[in-house]
Amino acid sequence: MTIDVLIADDQAMVRAGFAALLDAHDGIRVTGQAANGAEAVTLSARLDPDVILMDVRMPELDGIEAAKRILGPGYPAVKVPRIIMLTTFDIDDYVYDALQAGASGFLLKDALPEDLVHAVRVVAAGDALLAPSVTRRMIAQFAAQKPHASHGAARLAELTEREREVLVLIGQGRSNSEIAATLFIAEQTVKTHVGKVLAKVGARDRVQAVIFAYDTGLVAPS
Repeated sequence: MTIDVLIADDQAMVRAGFAALLDAHDGIRVTGQAANGAEAVTLSARLDPDVILMDVRMPELDGIEAAKRILGPGYPAVKVPRIIMLTTFDIDDYVYDALQAGASGFLLKDALPEDLVHAVRVVAAGDALLAPSVTRRMIAQFAAQKPHASHGAARLAELTEREREVLVLIGQGRSNSEIAATLFIAEQTVKTHVGKVLAKVGARDRVQAVIFAYDTGLVAPS
């Protein structure tokens, strides 16, 4: 299956570079380019991409607001795209808002080419971009800045003891293989538990599950 990608960045050379890189890989096709957030919102509705590479800082409408509109209720699109936020600095406060808006992760603009391609494939497959340690650090910092949300207590209570253990490890940024090694269970069993956890807490992907774990106090920032 071909992954259709929309690139939103106010720098033409960045857009062209990303487009050339992604188009050179089998199974990935860049279907559109937007120079600002407003164009990204319009093109997303018309082109219905699978993945959007969204720059955080853009004129007219920034990437955060564009992501909120695209991922919000009532958006006129056949399917909900996965959004990867692009940022120049790993301390960009906007990333916190992006994660809460429903973004599936973020990527630094100076990432290696293979990291960009990997990110597109990962989020298109329904997972989240949680591997970089900086992502885990930023989520932890975000959680530390706000009070725990009580509305998640009921959903947390629905988890079995094993599922709570899995959610804690997800919140710590562990991969499925790392969780399997920690709990001494098969990786396929971990995948089953992760799927149940996401369903019970109402998370779209692992990034949202991490935020839920911090919001409810199940995991504390280090």
